[in-house]
Amino acid sequence: MLADFLIPIHREGWRFVGIFAGVTLVAALFIAPLFWPFLLLSLWCVYFFRDPPRLTPQREGLFIAPADGLVRDVGLAVPPAELGLGSAPMMRVSTFLSVFDVHINRVPVDAVVETVAYHPGKFLSAADDKASEENERTAVSLRLADGRSAAVIQIAGLVARRIVCHLKPGQPVRAGERYGLIRFGSRTDLYLPDGVMPLVCRGQRMIGGETVIADITTADPQPRSAVEL
Repeated sequence: MLADFLIPIHREGWRFVGIFAGVTLVAALFIAPLFWPFLLLSLWCVYFFRDPPRLTPQREGLFIAPADGLVRDVGLAVPPAELGLGSAPMMRVSTFLSVFDVHINRVPVDAVVETVAYHPGKFLSAADDKASEENERTAVSLRLADGRSAAVIQIAGLVARRIVCHLKPGQPVRAGERYGLIRFGSRTDLYLPDGVMPLVCRGQRMIGGETVIADITTADPQPRSAVEL
């Protein structure tokens, strides 16, 4: 745990760390009983915005986890309409991020960004089955070298009220690159191209930028059996 506080902080977090530290200082000077609670909140803020380095597998054709967290759902779903990917279901891997997970989002595969679309919505719990359809989100479609499409969706949660996405249409990206984050607690959905099956299952812990979610070159036509927690 101590090592997590020695990891660099994402630039989006410095403002919040400063605010929490300022409130803690005021409490220390004028409201002594509140000093320790605010100090703990300040330390949690530093912990939340940590930005650890990750070692991304470099083999071509791999889909890498776009976020830390727990796989909430694996199955077919229609991608967000704003991406223009059609109404046919695509294989989707949904990852739930708690307030204790690293919230940096990473590009899942080598590709070119096609569309970046913001969609206003509700702030249901990110663990809710309806969150993918009804919550505020930023959706990104990616064009692979073979012409197929994939998508990654940042979804706000009950506490999360701010989605940050640095991608632009036409931008070439590499698997494992940082591209944004969500504050504070959220969900990330990855839609795989037609015919690509996931190598992960429900209940599995993801490490953003490292865990292999799928392999375009795999000969296995079936996903692993789901694990119910």
